[in-house]
Amino acid sequence: MDMDELREKIDDVDSRIVELLNERAKVVTRIGDIKRENDDAIYIPAREEAVYSHVTDLNEGPLSDTCIKAVYRELMSGCIALEKTLRIAYLGPEGTFTHDAARSKFGESVDYVSASTLDEVFEMVESGRAEYGVVPVENSTEGGIHETLTRFLTSSVRVSAEVVREIHHALLAKCSLEDVKTVYSKAPVFTQTRRWLSANLPNAEHAYVSSTSAAADLAAEQEGSAAIARQDLAPEHGLRVLADHIEDYSHNVTRFFVLGGHVSPPTGDDKTALLCSVKDKVGALHDLLRPFKKYGINMTKIESFPSPTMAWRYYFFIDFQGHPDDEEIRKAMSEMEKECVEFRILGAFPRGD
Repeated sequence: MDMDELREKIDDVDSRIVELLNERAKVVTRIGDIKRENDDAIYIPAREEAVYSHVTDLNEGPLSDTCIKAVYRELMSGCIALEKTLRIAYLGPEGTFTHDAARSKFGESVDYVSASTLDEVFEMVESGRAEYGVVPVENSTEGGIHETLTRFLTSSVRVSAEVVREIHHALLAKCSLEDVKTVYSKAPVFTQTRRWLSANLPNAEHAYVSSTSAAADLAAEQEGSAAIARQDLAPEHGLRVLADHIEDYSHNVTRFFVLGGHVSPPTGDDKTALLCSVKDKVGALHDLLRPFKKYGINMTKIESFPSPTMAWRYYFFIDFQGHPDDEEIRKAMSEMEKECVEFRILGAFPRGD
């Protein structure tokens, strides 16, 4: 075949793809009608993971599984919009790492609502002003985000999904590296880039702002200033990338939680998250954790943080592989709860990549 014939073949395939996509969408709208009749959740992370697993199992190339999943992410995003207009709250403003994580989970066909604080994200979901919210919960360099963990103590929201993203920082500016006098970014970002800044900008002032997007705004406005932010913020702010991947540790990962109103049903590859406070006795933590070994459960995270209302009381955030519907998990949690003065299941969700 010559070039024109091959392009005609592509056009023919595209016609069939579009027809099939819309056929799929019509089935989705029928499912949406049933969900509304039963007052079921529109977004179900377990079903999303099942679709990804199904289509990647079918994939024989040459397209990669990553490409196939990206296509289906947007397809499912568009289909969700046909069922209901979803509002997703996130820690803003637009262009933050949390915004990027939200888009990676929900695609481009839902409505995103920027919140100025983590507390506001929780409030939007609690009040129904947003169906879901996305908040950072842990960074591989700095550990747990205590503001997020503490807010769970007073919230009724559940963790419906997790998003795991590699975080790469870039230095953005209009001026040259030698002319940078002030660097803007969030406090945690400075922590994650401390060694690079010490080696390359030892005399620059560090100015803390509420978000990396705000940092980019200031770098665009002020002479002799730079921002540490995502590389792709440079074009929209009229900035240049002076240096990329300036994080001190190349495997810099942040985990985000999707806040919702329900626990995701089991997929066979799940995690459960909980908060608890143990009784004041000798060996309390040992007794709390003993069921993990007893029932062969893999604990993936434990972190303590102080109670915001009671001196010398500490809470533990724990997550582990398994789902509360699993028999062994139920037994373990029942034994753990007996060792606690407070015990709260935050959610269960498919394990993020």
